[in-house]
Amino acid sequence: MPKEAVCLKIPKAEGQKTLDLANRLGLTDKTLQIQSCSQGFLCIPLKREPTEKEQTDLKRQLTEAQFSVQVFAEKRQREKTLSEALAGKLPPQLLSSLPRAFDAVGDIAIVEIPPELEAYKGAVGEAVLQTHKNMQVVLAKAGKVSGTFRLRDFEFIAGKHRTSTMYKEYGCSYYVDVAKAYFSPRLGHEHQRVAELVEEGETVVDLFAGVGPFAVPIAKNRKNVKVYAVDINADAVQLLEKNARLNRVEGRVHPMVGDARQVVSEKLSGVADRVIMNLPETASAFIDVACKAVKPCGGVVHFYGFMRAPETLEDQKKLFSKAVADAGRRVEDFTCAKAVRETAPYEYQIVLDAVVR
Repeated sequence: MPKEAVCLKIPKAEGQKTLDLANRLGLTDKTLQIQSCSQGFLCIPLKREPTEKEQTDLKRQLTEAQFSVQVFAEKRQREKTLSEALAGKLPPQLLSSLPRAFDAVGDIAIVEIPPELEAYKGAVGEAVLQTHKNMQVVLAKAGKVSGTFRLRDFEFIAGKHRTSTMYKEYGCSYYVDVAKAYFSPRLGHEHQRVAELVEEGETVVDLFAGVGPFAVPIAKNRKNVKVYAVDINADAVQLLEKNARLNRVEGRVHPMVGDARQVVSEKLSGVADRVIMNLPETASAFIDVACKAVKPCGGVVHFYGFMRAPETLEDQKKLFSKAVADAGRRVEDFTCAKAVRETAPYEYQIVLDAVVR
């Protein structure tokens, strides 16, 4: 809210000197923003009108100082850190164990609570809501990603009691339910990178499509594409169908429920100009499926996997090339090979973009 206040008007060249003097006298109103008040001049808001002695002291050191009344914008208050919000609520020695980051999926915060903070997880959850006003739900990880559907158990520790939300990324919107379908907000740059590589007229097969973070932006970026989005999880495909409608790409995205191997064998053999394989835990077991989906003349495969030290990207490329050769195809070139993100100490998720003939 704008606020009227007494101020000190001085040349910009004397700004820092004036601020130092006003601070020393305890006059500066630090809740209001300093502003330009006329060409070459600054207005510094004051808490109160200076006494006669203070005015004399200021004018003696600031030859062009003037006092007036102006309207100032209030400063945006800095949000507290998690440590600051929990000071006095946790034993001091535990503050260093607080999570330094969390996954934000829409308005859901997903945190990892270390064992030593288990008794204080409710307080941690409330502090997350206090320090991140856009969050409405705080979930604690209660297990590892596991099973065919790559799901994780969660525990509600603060906020509303739900696992569904709306997530936005690069101009696309997604219905997400973190308890029903795997979703990671950490691959946004990859979703967009791959979408921008797709050319008009391509047919794309997304073997492990989830709720559509690759399929939807591809279809939104290109008007003349066909994206077959496959997932074995019926709940994920149901969300994908909603997301295709939400983003108005339902005519270009074709959701399919089923095991990727069976779906490709029965319906998608030799149709793809491009195949996406975002199932890093077990994608290597489906390289032959990707090769079968690629057109006889060849295409591009985007392979996501895990690399653990002392493995290198060259090692990953050799393993991928061998699997492609075993499937009766060959890798002509790798147009991209890089680590996408660190997933654990000395462990990375990697991507290989391979031209397969």
